[in-house]
Amino acid sequence: MAFYSFTLFTDNPMTQEALIKHVQCLSPAGLHQMAYKEWGDPANPAVLVCVHGLTRVSDDFDNLAVALCDRYRVICPDVVGRGRSSWLANPQFYQLPQYVSDMVTLIARLNVPQVDWFGTSMGALIGMGLAGLKDSPVRKMVMNDVGPALNFPALARIGEYLGADVRFDSFEQGCTYIRTVAAPFGPHSDDEWAKLARDVLRQTPDGKWIRHYDPALSLPFKTMTMENAAQGEAAMWAAYDAIRCPVLLVRGSESDLLTRETAAQMTQRGPRAELLELAGIGHAPTFMHDDQIALAQRFLTGLN
Repeated sequence: MAFYSFTLFTDNPMTQEALIKHVQCLSPAGLHQMAYKEWGDPANPAVLVCVHGLTRVSDDFDNLAVALCDRYRVICPDVVGRGRSSWLANPQFYQLPQYVSDMVTLIARLNVPQVDWFGTSMGALIGMGLAGLKDSPVRKMVMNDVGPALNFPALARIGEYLGADVRFDSFEQGCTYIRTVAAPFGPHSDDEWAKLARDVLRQTPDGKWIRHYDPALSLPFKTMTMENAAQGEAAMWAAYDAIRCPVLLVRGSESDLLTRETAAQMTQRGPRAELLELAGIGHAPTFMHDDQIALAQRFLTGLN
């Protein structure tokens, strides 16, 4: 495992209001720390767990957490290998079973019998794996722009993107890069793009800026074959079909990850998800804006 010394921005007042905590988790290769942000009353039994996408971090949910922490104790983890969490000793375990196991440990730490779940992309797949288990603690779930169908060429491209050693001479260069690759997120202000970049970029001792995750995340993607990708998709559909809690499925109308065909299937099988499509957005809606946050709030709490 490589270690860097990072410069951490703390000028976001919302970030300063959250508590940063850690929970010790176990993989077959040993122990690791998973960091999480906690918002709201720690004694509130109503808990919302928000889990980010593949290369994103817990800070993605700052706006959502601020909006909902009066009704929920909001928990936003950095999935292992990202952000404030440690890196796995064996990168082959950067896969959904490990992530689901870590979330079970997190929920045990929270000491609550059930949670609501908001997952973006990978975070929704983790939630799907957890919600599909017998006696799952998941009460309601928002799945943000992802489904059980896996596209092998897309997975191979992800492996190449994840492992690339991309470095920037300035934060501004890094922000431009994030703004380009994350363009499908939809329209955002300059300040919002700066936050989206700031959350996932860190500065190394030599002054360069890098993406804040373990590059070895790419290893499971690079070793994937068409055969095990097909097996993985079958397992994902089985997990989805086993879900018994209410599900809200959000799709960006321009998404190339969650197709209309897959989304339609998800409304007809398993939990028969309620489907909402957001116009002019690809993969994936950020839920930074009030109108998107209101959609989640309405489904989770029944309140406008």
